[in-house]
Amino acid sequence: MRSGVRLGVDVGKVRIGLARSDNHGMLATPVETVVRDQTGVTDLARILAVALELDAVEVIVGLPLALSGNATASTDDAVGFAARLAATLAVPVRLVDERLSTVSAQSALRASGRAAKTQRPVIDQVAATIILQHALNSERSSGRPPGSPVEPTERP
Repeated sequence: MRSGVRLGVDVGKVRIGLARSDNHGMLATPVETVVRDQTGVTDLARILAVALELDAVEVIVGLPLALSGNATASTDDAVGFAARLAATLAVPVRLVDERLSTVSAQSALRASGRAAKTQRPVIDQVAATIILQHALNSERSSGRPPGSPVEPTERP
């Protein structure tokens, strides 16, 4: 297992959830929710600031696929966001399958007794935590970095 903090990202149309791992890549924990900026300025700047503050060695972005494995509009949005993020950061960005992460996050919050209307501010953080924990577990079991690398693109 490679050492270093990883930053997990759950990209949504309105909010972006962030999670982090410990330095040993064992445990993912929620960090914060960032408001999605359709111009792509303030959200990318905030994620960059968090990555620098945590001294992250890698960023894991959730890839929302349909249950069938096919791409959706959300898939295209996440891929584009990950490419812009890769162009902003000096560390590698990887896409990892995130099917059912939001559903799992909602179930976990419901099981913890959190009311549906109080879930909204933290649901994205919990989804990012689930995505990152899945990536950490995958790397630990396979010995290979999870998902697929993202090539940076120019900002629009």
